Amino acid sequence: MPALPLVYVIGDSISIQYGPFLEKYLAGFWRYDRKQGEAEALLNLDRPAGANGGDSSMVLEFYRAIVKTDSFHPDLVLINCGAHDIKTDPATKQIQIPLADYRENLRNIVRLSAERNLPMAWVQSTHQSDEIHNVRHPATFYRYAKDRIAYDEAALQVMAEGDVPVIELGDFTQALGTDDELFCDHAHFRESVREKQAIFLTGWLLAWKKAHSL
Repeated sequence: MPALPLVYVIGDSISIQYGPFLEKYLAGFWRYDRKQGEAEALLNLDRPAGANGGDSSMVLEFYRAIVKTDSFHPDLVLINCGAHDIKTDPATKQIQIPLADYRENLRNIVRLSAERNLPMAWVQSTHQSDEIHNVRHPATFYRYAKDRIAYDEAALQVMAEGDVPVIELGDFTQALGTDDELFCDHAHFRESVREKQAIFLTGWLLAWKKAHSL
């Protein structure tokens, strides 16, 4: 019996939190793997380390390294970054990764996937609430919904250029309820929302698997 196809996830803390549900629902259909180091990542989800992919520069650096390893042969790579890119310094108003740099990082990620013949799908970033996110005291960084929208639009453009499919997780999540119903803190989602995100992703992956006869 042939081995099940392998999906490999590179993403931020949102992907870490829906990951266990995704692995559960994919059982028997896909093998699941992701950037390692969950215990390190969970120490502080706002400071990317370990399994937390971080901003687009960090994701690109990691991706460049892992594709060179002999053992990296996933049937599909799911990639997301954006939430850490739009972190804004409260004092200087400087954004962590400028939009032009974000766009170029994503283009390099898409090029690398194509060069290595690695099928890739982009997972749309989830939304931000200025009213919920930016009221923390003290705040080491802010995020703004307008930036999330601009970076999301840039990502969609880059993926269209590279013929990379997009999983519209952000739109799906936002339609599940009000911000008070969705968020458990300034940026992360309640467990019930995480499970629904995983179910949505599972449906997309099952359809992709069937379309590609895996």
